[in-house]
Amino acid sequence: MPVVMSMRWAGVTPQQYDAVRGIVNWEGDTPAGGLFHVSWFDSEGLRATDLWESAADFERFARERLMPGVQQVGISGEPQVEITEAHAVFAPGFAG
Repeated sequence: MPVVMSMRWAGVTPQQYDAVRGIVNWEGDTPAGGLFHVSWFDSEGLRATDLWESAADFERFARERLMPGVQQVGISGEPQVEITEAHAVFAPGFAG
């Protein structure tokens, strides 16, 4: 069963997120094990939820691709990340 990654990153703006998205290019060069990503913003900053084949897949992506992009953009602080095993996955409108 895959894992769910939940992230909160206070202070990150939509402009910073979009800049990292362009640098890392996870949509054009899908990372190994990446199954699903959704992001949004609340009054504190970035929120994201991902579905990964394994925690190791997410950790490798974060180390090798995501964090170098974050550093290029100059985002400060550390995200709060929680990784848990998925119990069930249902996405009828997603034809990934």
